[in-house]
Parts: sequence; structure tokens; C-alpha cells
Amino acid sequence: MSPDAAVSVRGLARRYGEVRALQDVSFDIAPNTICGLLGANGAGKTTLMSLISGQDRPSAGTLQVFGREPFDDAAVLTQLCFARENQAYPDTFAVRHVLATCPLFLPHWDADFADELVETFRLPLNHKIRKLSRGQLSAVAIVAGLASRAPLTFLDEPYLGLDPTARRRFYDALLRDYAEHPRTILMSTHLIGEVEGFFEQVLVIDDGRLLVDASAEDIAELAFTVSGPAKAVEAATGDRQVLETHRIGGLASAVVLGTPDAAMHRRAAESGLEIGPVGLQDLIAALGAAPHGTAEARAHDQEATR
Repeated sequence: MSPDAAVSVRGLARRYGEVRALQDVSFDIAPNTICGLLGANGAGKTTLMSLISGQDRPSAGTLQVFGREPFDDAAVLTQLCFARENQAYPDTFAVRHVLATCPLFLPHWDADFADELVETFRLPLNHKIRKLSRGQLSAVAIVAGLASRAPLTFLDEPYLGLDPTARRRFYDALLRDYAEHPRTILMSTHLIGEVEGFFEQVLVIDDGRLLVDASAEDIAELAFTVSGPAKAVEAATGDRQVLETHRIGGLASAVVLGTPDAAMHRRAAESGLEIGPVGLQDLIAALGAAPHGTAEARAHDQEATR
């Protein structure tokens, strides 16, 4: 375990009967970092967040948050805030009741910032939570998550109900407040193209396994594309691990794990192929499509993240 990490995980596993939701997951998240947690639905993202936030216990492995095990530890739990769109509230609660309750559980709560966010998202304070639109529920979760100023804040896609304009307001508020009040933020999202520039660290989970743990700077080194005539692409990438290939007619584009070496550049030049970068969203899709069940594939994935 890393004593200086905000979150430190080693060999973490969670099973529900015969279902392995997480398998042998290990990583550290440094303090005051925005970390992206990415993967398909059912990959294990929410399970991992639930464990880190002390809502559930692991089946195996070790987990520390600020140097302590989070489950049933009030000293840790008061430093956390879990924001999600589908948060349950009492039927009688209006928006103002939620905001009045937050300071009781969140010692770093900033009421002035909460009021600012309420105005930004035009939340009706006297409306019952159960009568709010999906966008308004998203806004309530965002207000709670950001105004909590919790040292470890979980954003489990609370913004999915927002339209693009409202999401931009959320992103602006998040980045502005993070710059003024740094804390550790673990952010799960499918809107990768909108937020990938925020991440200082990226975790990618697929089928309960951690495929990638990389800094934002290192993501570009994880994979590349080779594009051109299909037979030439196949020949040029035959000795490399290809994560995914798209074909249209006689053309193909392959996503290849690792970085292109001199031999790859030479082959590409000789065969009229193009070598290019892979966007984060395309990389996530390619990793999810690759055969990670094999030991060889897992070894390549682990080597690529170091």
C-alpha cells in the first residue's frame, strides 16, 4: 500500500455468488487528482466506487482511503461524497431539504457555493425531489458533489440528464472550483470526448479487470492506428497485438497495442500505410473488444500501463 496515496488498492476482488464483479484490481490515486474511471456498462466501475466509498466490503484484497479502511470508519466516511443522478431521498424531501441536510454529513460543505450552483442550474428549491425532471435530478447531484468540497469526491455520471449547455456549465464549475480548492475526484463517465482533457490519471476497467492505469501523458503511448489497404495492414501488424480492426471494402484500420517502432514506420512507408494516434474513446472501445481473457493479452495490457 502507498502511504501517501488518497486511494490505495491491492488485489481487490468482489464476488456476488458466482459473479466476479472485480478481479485482482490494484492501483493508487494521488491526492488532489482528477481521475477518470472508464469502461462499458457492467464493467465494474460502480462496484469499485462502492468499495472505495465504504458502501460495500471487498471479497479479497486490501483497500485504504487516506491510509484507513473506509468501511464503517466514520473518520474516513466524513471525508467522502458520492454524487450520482439516482440518489434516493425521502419522498417528502424538496430540493431545499437536501441542501439543508448536506452540511450534517459533509463537514467541508460550502453553502455559498451551493447557492451559486443552484442559481447556475436554476433549481426550484421548493419542488419535491420525486417530481423533478431527470435534468434537475442531475443538477441536484452536481450541487451536492461540488459544494461538498469533500477531500475525495465520487462523480458517478451524475450529469447524464443534463443537456449539452448545462453540462458545459457543470464542467466550468468543476474545473474552476478544483483549481481554487484542489481535492481528489474520481469521475466515472461515458462522455469521454467531453471530459478526457480533465483527467490527470485514467483507469480503464473491463469485465472486472483493470486494463489501464496511466497518466494522461502516457495514454497516447498505449496504442496507435495503422490504416490503408487491408492486406498491407494485416502484414504490417502481424507480429503485434492488434486490439481491434475495422474494414471497409479493401481498406482497414487496426488499433495496435504499444508504440510504433522504427521497423513499423519502415513497413508503413514501404506499403503506403498511415500510422496515427488513437483517441481515448476509441482506445477504450478497442480495449473492451480485445480478447483480455488470455494470459498473453493481460500481460501485454499490464506491460503497457507501466
